[in-house]
Amino acid sequence: MVAGLSALVALAILLGLGTWQVQRLHWKEALLQDIDTRRTAAPLTLAQAEQMLGKQPLEYRRVKVQGLFDHTRERHFFATHRGQTGYYIYTPLRLEDDRFIFINRGFVPYELKEPATRLAGEIMSGPVVIEGLLREKLTEKPSSMVPENDLAKNIFYWKDFDAMVNSAGLDPATVVGFFVDANDAPNLGGWPQGGVTLIDLPNNHLQYAITWYGLAAALVIVAGFAYFRGTKAKPG
Repeated sequence: MVAGLSALVALAILLGLGTWQVQRLHWKEALLQDIDTRRTAAPLTLAQAEQMLGKQPLEYRRVKVQGLFDHTRERHFFATHRGQTGYYIYTPLRLEDDRFIFINRGFVPYELKEPATRLAGEIMSGPVVIEGLLREKLTEKPSSMVPENDLAKNIFYWKDFDAMVNSAGLDPATVVGFFVDANDAPNLGGWPQGGVTLIDLPNNHLQYAITWYGLAAALVIVAGFAYFRGTKAKPG
């Protein structure tokens, strides 16, 4: 009796886990489709993006901005790209209204961290038009395993928006409240290399669902075999 109840409880748990994974599968597929739609939609202007911010998801939405780079205030985000260790270069772009927006211009190898080592890629004069993907700022450090940002060395391990703004000597009131990851349009001198945005959302829910349902089916088979074996063992 106890064994039978235990088997039923275990079966209910396994079926529940399988169903939960199916629900997660539908959610993940819808999320991936939504992200793909944002990435392929016509780019927003800055005004449109700011108007929509907070009212609907804008992460990975294409956006286009124009302004002048201030390379003296660039921030360096520790990263790896295509097997190389280096940095993503976050440079404030001064807009026509004298506000700023941080642009992730892309990746440079470790030895090219300092601007003086890649002067050919530093656009010093004239307005530039940047098209890329909007990235919303983080509300907290992603994990306790992530190191603290080293502001003294201008090395960031997570995108602390406020720390980037303050360490660059900018007035927070003049900085647009999100980042833009520049696309892979070539930069002068070859560096930084844009188009570094990673959209890696694992979707293993179908495999998990099959696993849980498979275990449930195995439990039914084993329990059924044990039941019939016990029944036959009883004296007639």
